Amino acid sequence: MLAPKRPTWISEFRDFIMRGNVVDLAVGVIIGAAFTGVVGSLVKDVFNPLLGLLTGGVDFSNVFYSLNGQHYANLTDAQKAGAATLNIGLFINAIIQFLIVSFAIFWMVKGLSKLMVKKEAAPAGPSQSEALLGEIRDLLKAKA
Repeated sequence: MLAPKRPTWISEFRDFIMRGNVVDLAVGVIIGAAFTGVVGSLVKDVFNPLLGLLTGGVDFSNVFYSLNGQHYANLTDAQKAGAATLNIGLFINAIIQFLIVSFAIFWMVKGLSKLMVKKEAAPAGPSQSEALLGEIRDLLKAKA
């Protein structure tokens, strides 16, 4: 019995997935997601309480404006009431997270670039015209 022929796209897809760039990208996305969780906790659980202490107890996650004109004690109450809100504090938290991630990535890339061995380019040989001129020179020297 003949085995059914496997479609060519399956081997092409396998080759695509197994290329180094795709695997590296997948690993980077997974590590990035985990790193984002760590940074989110750092901002929420460490920086925001410190900023709140410095600003007189302001909790940035509860800095918001209700668009329906009513006053709510905190963002959770406004959301339970179904009010449309401008969540300024959550935006500030996102900016802090972005700055922390950007700073960490900057130092990581800076460190990795120092670890990478830079190969010096071999000096290029003479061009064809230079080599031909060198041969002519040598022939003229030999005749003289």
